[in-house]
Amino acid sequence: MQSICMRILTCMSGGSGAIYGIRLLETLKALNVETHLIISRWAEECIRLETDLSVEKVKALADYTYSNEDLAARPSSGSFKLDGTVIIPCSMKTLASIALGLDDTLITRAAMVAMKESRRLVLVPRETPLTAVHIEHMLKLARLGVIILPAMPGFYHRPKSIDDLINHIVGKVLDQFGIEHNLFKRWEGR
Repeated sequence: MQSICMRILTCMSGGSGAIYGIRLLETLKALNVETHLIISRWAEECIRLETDLSVEKVKALADYTYSNEDLAARPSSGSFKLDGTVIIPCSMKTLASIALGLDDTLITRAAMVAMKESRRLVLVPRETPLTAVHIEHMLKLARLGVIILPAMPGFYHRPKSIDDLINHIVGKVLDQFGIEHNLFKRWEGR
């Protein structure tokens, strides 16, 4: 595939659906996009519970990794240039922390930096059912320009496997950054 001169920060927080973040990292690597990665402690646990991969293998998919506790890391500053940030999966705790402006972890600080620098910020929440509190936080962030992209795969492309469903969501994330891909068949009408 062609080389893309982009720099994307991928964050994984503790919501179920670690495979979405892993597949995004795999795809960005294949597209030669420079990737920076932050994995929360609970995302590490989800990786262990939900996949056969080690946390170290997931980290190896990224060009650069940072500790979620290191608030002095490069993504904590607006002077560190990124083309955007995606939190995939995004736990409701992380989403609420961002909505409330809590810069208590590197993930939430990086999200706030993306917002203050007017950079693309995509959150992929993975929770169901949603409470009014969840929806209010999402609405607040959407009104501030944050892209809320729930892990809700479409079926118009007639998925044949779980991989097809995962690729659909990851493809939708790539679309938010204008990154060309062939992860799913696009709707062409009747």
